Amino acid sequence: MHADRTNRALLGLLGLLLFAAGVAGILAGTSAFGAGGPHRHLLDNPASRYTGAYSAWLWPAAALLAATAVLLAARWLLVILFTTDRLADLTLPGDRSAGRTTLAAGAVTEALAEEIETYRGVRAAHARMIGHPSHPRLAVTVDVAHNSDLPTLRHRIETGALAHARQATDAPDLPIRLDFTMTAHRAARVT
Repeated sequence: MHADRTNRALLGLLGLLLFAAGVAGILAGTSAFGAGGPHRHLLDNPASRYTGAYSAWLWPAAALLAATAVLLAARWLLVILFTTDRLADLTLPGDRSAGRTTLAAGAVTEALAEEIETYRGVRAAHARMIGHPSHPRLAVTVDVAHNSDLPTLRHRIETGALAHARQATDAPDLPIRLDFTMTAHRAARVT
């Protein structure tokens, strides 16, 4: 289950239901459902009479429905909070006659971040592999000093560390997202 897509779909459905309920309430107050609508008592309707007549089984069924909704909401929150697209292992392409070759994604991302952190102007770097083991993507965030030369630094990262990551994963077309954040502190490392 993809958390972002499911999250958007369920929130969109909930929004549509609440919008429809609001429109129905406004229309009921403006006599759209009959001339007597705005002057009737809130609980003087067929639904209230039905609820009163069948309350012996209706309220336990409503409680069961509410408990199911709570369990689904708890599962939804767990999926949103605790799942990521992070990869543990990468499947390297190549000859599979002798078996499958895997590489620990953490080793690649840690080495990549450590290499980027040695570059002039870089305060910190974080990397993570996301996606499917046979089709990974790399997300890199670099925290740079405010006085860093970003075009030069970006070129150095792309031709150095990112090229090394592509070589290590044997994926010359590995999709990489590179983000920079600026800090007001001066960089302490010089190479």
